[in-house]
Amino acid sequence: MEKQFNDLPGRRQEQLMAFDRLLTIMDELREQCPWDRKQTMDTLRHLTIEETYELSDAILENDLPEIKKELGDVLLHIVFYAKIGSEQADDAVRFDIKDVLNGISEKLISRHPHIYGDFVAEDEEAVKQNWEKLKLKEGNKSVLGGVPASLPALVKAMRIQEKARGVGFDWDEKQQVWNKVEEELQEFKENFDIEKHEVIDQKEAEGEFGDLLFSLVNYSRFVDINPETALERTNKKFIRRFQYLEEASNADGKALSDMTLTEMDAYWNKAKTLGV
Repeated sequence: MEKQFNDLPGRRQEQLMAFDRLLTIMDELREQCPWDRKQTMDTLRHLTIEETYELSDAILENDLPEIKKELGDVLLHIVFYAKIGSEQADDAVRFDIKDVLNGISEKLISRHPHIYGDFVAEDEEAVKQNWEKLKLKEGNKSVLGGVPASLPALVKAMRIQEKARGVGFDWDEKQQVWNKVEEELQEFKENFDIEKHEVIDQKEAEGEFGDLLFSLVNYSRFVDINPETALERTNKKFIRRFQYLEEASNADGKALSDMTLTEMDAYWNKAKTLGV
């Protein structure tokens, strides 16, 4: 028996009313606003990607007010896509937000038999491995088939390795992985004439560098470091310190184009000392 609205706790009623308000606004905008009426799934796609990255930035900065704002933007896009889906003429492909919500609910129930069935999962790893097995039973032809082709390469490497691990294809010990990192580093170095500082074979060097990065991503999993997050935090740190270098040198009447690397390093090291 499904729950009735009035039987729900007050907080849940407030949440559903807020969601209903958004759906109503979406209906009105789609009907009355020239811009909203013109949008398609294709025109929204790049905007959705942008909103997702803005949410990611807010999460990295641990900016909760901004996270709340960006979650709203992402939710709007989900509602927008569902609205467009409900307008399709073909009954076979038409869907609305109810279908989206029911679909993900059924998927979650199906993928969590340790909660909604009789499967026993003692730890997180058991859950992950069973998840991949269930996806294969659902019709996926490959364990790696669910990795989006357009993912950034670093994120994609992490997801590929996680999915392979889900079916047991992985190293046993992190020392084995680190040995692989050192092996790949040596193979990369072999593509250079160290004395002349020249690449011997550019294509081969690129391939070995890719192998080195892949092995480093592999090792990061074994020490519980997300490589995408780690690199992005380093990017942000570099930006902060470089901008300090620009501002501090400018305040001293110096132009970066006229400074030596040693002079710039002095500002850079001061930024580090100040915790920038």
